[in-house]
Amino acid sequence: MTAGLPFRRRSTVGHLIGSYGLLALAGVLFVVFALALPDTFPTMANMTSILSTHSLTAILALGAMIPIVTGKFDLSIGYGLGLWHVMTLQLIVVAGWPWPLACLGVLVGGALTGVINGFLVEFARIDSFIATLGTGSVLYAITGWVTKGARIVPGPQGLSEAFTGMADSKLLGLPTSGFYVLVLTAGLWLVLERLPIGRYLYVIGSNPRTADLVGIPTRRYIIYAFTGSGLVTGFAGVLLAARQQIGNPSVGLDFLLPAFVAALLGSTAIKPGRANPLGTVVAVSILAIGLSGIGQLGADFWVTPLFNGVTLLIAVGLAGYSARRRLRAGLAAPHHTPPPPSGETSVESAMATPPENPPSSPIPPAE
Repeated sequence: MTAGLPFRRRSTVGHLIGSYGLLALAGVLFVVFALALPDTFPTMANMTSILSTHSLTAILALGAMIPIVTGKFDLSIGYGLGLWHVMTLQLIVVAGWPWPLACLGVLVGGALTGVINGFLVEFARIDSFIATLGTGSVLYAITGWVTKGARIVPGPQGLSEAFTGMADSKLLGLPTSGFYVLVLTAGLWLVLERLPIGRYLYVIGSNPRTADLVGIPTRRYIIYAFTGSGLVTGFAGVLLAARQQIGNPSVGLDFLLPAFVAALLGSTAIKPGRANPLGTVVAVSILAIGLSGIGQLGADFWVTPLFNGVTLLIAVGLAGYSARRRLRAGLAAPHHTPPPPSGETSVESAMATPPENPPSSPIPPAE
């Protein structure tokens, strides 16, 4: 018993570092930039600017996280963001739709795109990378067709203040978009951690064969995941349209890499080894603090893509290490759970069972 105590202490310390190390890194970055830029960085104006600027990235990252839970990727989110913000303004400015109806139409379009992605992945059996990259290219083509390559600019009357207020209003002195992130994070946490659908998605991401043995309709829930991703992307498009108030057909791709960096890096925080909304928000915070500090230090324009690319490589490496660490821990830990009656497999035991082979992708297994 006593010989195992040091190992348990090391295991506990390692777990704490793995779970909250990314959050601690965000705090360290904030302190470093606050000391380097005491007059501009640790100010309320800068915090408000960070929330306003990076909330859209956080929303898109949360959307990208949903398919990652099931071990799939949705590369169409950046292209979708460009299309849906253009379509929102197209419906309001050109077609003359009331803005609530235009926003609803865009949300439905985003969800339908997710359904198409899910069907391509699960029924056409196309790898999620290829399928969503293909649908993304189609979305980009539709964006060019709708706009003819030109920007959509409102007339002299402008846009409704109620519509633009979705993005530029404040609540309790903070940008409303920050509260959208908070509500979306809480909703996804509730769905993934407290509802059966979340358990099913994590089991599918951990071991699809075990999910089939449990009786989970894998195809249906993967389509649900892509639908959720498309719906969140549509919502992000509406917010982008309300913020910019001009339809730019090429703006969506700028958000693709940061969103994926945050979604992958978030799988190494809070609950290491599984994509989760709280970890995703922590990862976005690191990106936001780092980019804001670098910008205020006067870095050249090429430093931003360099920062995003290096962070993506680190995220993939950490996610792979976390997956291998959890796999080794799962194989080494003794299992005292009695087998279910009649040889059946329960959802709980499926979530606790490590995959048969270590994952070759950066997606970590579920708990």
